[in-house]
Amino acid sequence: MDTKTIPCKLDEMRLLGADWWNDSCDLTQLAEAVSKGATGATSNPVIVEAAVNADKKTWLPVVAELSRKYPKESTDAITWRLIAIIGRQAAETLLPVFQQTNGEKGYLSLQVNPKHHLDAEKMFVQAVELASIAPNIAIKLPTTATGLAVAERLVGQGIPVNTTVSFSVAQAVAAAESIERGLNTFASNGGDVSKVHPYVTIMTGRVGDYLKRIASKEGTEIESENAITLSGVYVFRKAAKIFEQRGFQSTLLAAAYRHELQWSQIIGKRVLQSIPYDWWRAFSKSDFVVRETINDEEDPTLLAELQEKFPDLAKFYESNGLTVNEFQSFEATVNTLDQFIEGYENLLALIEEAMRDA
Repeated sequence: MDTKTIPCKLDEMRLLGADWWNDSCDLTQLAEAVSKGATGATSNPVIVEAAVNADKKTWLPVVAELSRKYPKESTDAITWRLIAIIGRQAAETLLPVFQQTNGEKGYLSLQVNPKHHLDAEKMFVQAVELASIAPNIAIKLPTTATGLAVAERLVGQGIPVNTTVSFSVAQAVAAAESIERGLNTFASNGGDVSKVHPYVTIMTGRVGDYLKRIASKEGTEIESENAITLSGVYVFRKAAKIFEQRGFQSTLLAAAYRHELQWSQIIGKRVLQSIPYDWWRAFSKSDFVVRETINDEEDPTLLAELQEKFPDLAKFYESNGLTVNEFQSFEATVNTLDQFIEGYENLLALIEEAMRDA
């Protein structure tokens, strides 16, 4: 389909004060997304693997050239050199947005190595290196005790972050609090906090994924098919209210889409949505009448059913549902980190094969 014929549903969303990112650093997809109004993009090992696989003719020769140029380097080292090259080009695609908004928007979010999620120093060192790639880089870190300590330290040095691997109100609030402490440190050292734009992610679709795993395991039946779909929406809305009440300086970001409702029901000011390419194209053609929905009330019947049949929903929905020390062992965290690590290992295998063929 000619993309020029796509209705501008996302433009209507932006008119209500909500921005969106392309949930990939794939350069072709990102260029199209920016032309449609996207103000940023994100990346992780799964995304990079998909981008390389989608355009092997472009990227595998780059890997071959890197392996010839740096013959003594490991597969890991070559992989991160490739990630830096892709990241630099993606950041360059977003640079006009960054410049036009005086650095408020136009960020590429790059994730540190998920295999280092328990090592604060390794994450910090790599984060500083990734941040040096371009002026419009935000660093993705897991919302765990270790990850948040690194996030606070980075923000304290004026480096934007995006806390990810996050599914709960408790994680979002803890991340925002860590970022506030970092901003205070930066300000006390003479930094201009208005130039630092941090993000706090809630992976809305993964809330429902977790509940589906529980339902399958325990044989739980749900009367409304929308209940599980909206579970992550309810978590996001509650976090958004707290962010507004407490005046957090971070932007709350939604990710991990599974359904149109997870886009249409969280539209509003100071809400950022990181949407995969196929999803934002589908949303653009949606029949939904775009309006501000972030402040809508939860359906009491659906929420009551979720709370009755899934006691674990409290871990996601209540602001005190998890302690910071519980973030690391939270099943949704473990499941997501495992997927990121698997994606990274798959990327390494792809790069190693290209290096052998060089």
